Amino acid sequence: MSQPDPVVPNTAPLAPEQAASLNSLLKGLQADQLLWIEGFISGLRAGSGRGSSEVAALAAPSEAPALTVLYGTESGNSESLADLTVKAAKTIGFKAKAVNMADIKVPKLRDIENLLVIVSTWGEGDPPETAADFYQDFMAENAPRLVNTRFSVLGLGDTSYEEFCKMGKDFDARLEALGARRIYERVDCDVDYDDDFDKWHKGALGALEAESRPAANATLAVPAATTADPVKYSRKNPYASELLERVLLNGEGSAKETMHLEFNLEGSGLIYEAGDALAVVPHNAEDVVEDFIQTSKLDPESPVLIKDQAYTLRQALTSQLDITSLSLPVIKRYNEIAQDAKLEKLLNPDKKTDLQSYIYGREIIDLLHEFPAKDITADALIGIMRKLPPRLYSIASSPKAHPGEVHLTVGVVRYDAHGRTRKGVCSTYLAERIAAGEKADVFVTPNKHFKIPADNDTPMIMVGPGTGIAPFRAFVEERKAIGAKGKNWLFFGDQHYLTDFLYQTEWQDYLADGVLTKLDLAFSRDQKDKVYVQDRMRENSKEFYAWLEEGASFYVCGDASRMATDVDVALHDIIEKEGGLSKDDAAAYVKKLKDEKRYLRDVY
Repeated sequence: MSQPDPVVPNTAPLAPEQAASLNSLLKGLQADQLLWIEGFISGLRAGSGRGSSEVAALAAPSEAPALTVLYGTESGNSESLADLTVKAAKTIGFKAKAVNMADIKVPKLRDIENLLVIVSTWGEGDPPETAADFYQDFMAENAPRLVNTRFSVLGLGDTSYEEFCKMGKDFDARLEALGARRIYERVDCDVDYDDDFDKWHKGALGALEAESRPAANATLAVPAATTADPVKYSRKNPYASELLERVLLNGEGSAKETMHLEFNLEGSGLIYEAGDALAVVPHNAEDVVEDFIQTSKLDPESPVLIKDQAYTLRQALTSQLDITSLSLPVIKRYNEIAQDAKLEKLLNPDKKTDLQSYIYGREIIDLLHEFPAKDITADALIGIMRKLPPRLYSIASSPKAHPGEVHLTVGVVRYDAHGRTRKGVCSTYLAERIAAGEKADVFVTPNKHFKIPADNDTPMIMVGPGTGIAPFRAFVEERKAIGAKGKNWLFFGDQHYLTDFLYQTEWQDYLADGVLTKLDLAFSRDQKDKVYVQDRMRENSKEFYAWLEEGASFYVCGDASRMATDVDVALHDIIEKEGGLSKDDAAAYVKKLKDEKRYLRDVY
């Protein structure tokens, strides 16, 4: 076996034994250790004739500057980027740490000299669930002055939403208003954020290092924020996972189409925990791509470049670009080509309501049909669209119960609008465009804060109607696999008992063997008056409150705009009623549940 190349070259003016000793020392050193040695050698060289104490003083490294990377996350992306930023910062000598906004109080910001903020925007301009309380306090009038703080902000968002990266903009402006000094300009990222993040973290860390260290020591280049793992699957490098099985969970006659999918992870090195999400990189449907090509009247074999990678137009439309999501930025870019007077009028800021009404239920293909652009080129067409983003699904399996596999519960989206049939890009990709034995590109997105309780004796209350049941299937499987003794109570709802009781046999088996302590069902269309999970919560209010008082953790998964809001209202009502509390005291009770990580939501 060949020996690795020596660090010290053979041409060095050293005796063989000196070179060997130096090689042995240098090979195992980290970047911060090398930096210290650099200073030490400089001190020795400059200290000819000086006492040993003087040389030691010259050689002593300055204390590593502290850096806090503060993040607010919903899906886990901000947290992952914060972790990567911390790793990069440590390699250039920072004493860096990532801090969740849920785990810090606003007054503590006064103690932070170097601050990087990574925050996502949720829904229509809202903070992530875990950052909501911090954001409210941060924007309050009594927030502390931060005159000794240097900062930079990275915003994560989605240009298909009107309030793109609002949280990043809000944090950036508020930090400046509180007296903090912006050391690097804010960067706003769309769903394809890798390049923008790379630019931001290098620029921000470089700027902080230049001011945090003496000029003589600021010599190291900021590395790319990557892990040292030999294989790391991510949005840039997804894993091609074989589809093992696909089962329709709904019975005949159901208005819904819900798929259970099982993917093979054997030998991949991919690991996940119950509560994590699986990202799937989809392809657009062939008929949608063909319609796009026909409408544009372009040659499908036309060559195009996307980030210096060559594709044909058909390839780009199939696998690289989001060809469905219609948004204000897309319309603006398109009208730069079309120059349509009607479209220009629609883009008038005074016609905001009309624009929103137009966008609702429409896709980019409608834009091409209704406002045709003359002589549009293939390059111009792809320039109006963003990269096709991966879709995240809550994992529906425990790795302990299904080693080498990962399961998903996917609601297939199909509907008619404006005279055309629409279909979800990823849901129909999984439902009909890959067959058992074929592969889909996937990667795991950790959700560190949506986990079963660390104490196996802690009771769990889970509310997951429809496909929101997915993580709770994983939770219960996990608890059974580890032999947890804590009680488990599940609230599940859908339209009809006979056709929409997802994983019915499994839940009944868990009830029979005692893994599931209690199961309450709400099938909204099986009676004259609709019944939902929040109604079942209220019917069981006394027992529900007793479980909370016993220390139960409360979980919600599913639709954010309606179900999760209604469940939250029911939770407050139950606590107010059964605890004999005022509205304010009930709200304080709920806040305490959140602070104690006992009220956790995975909503979308």
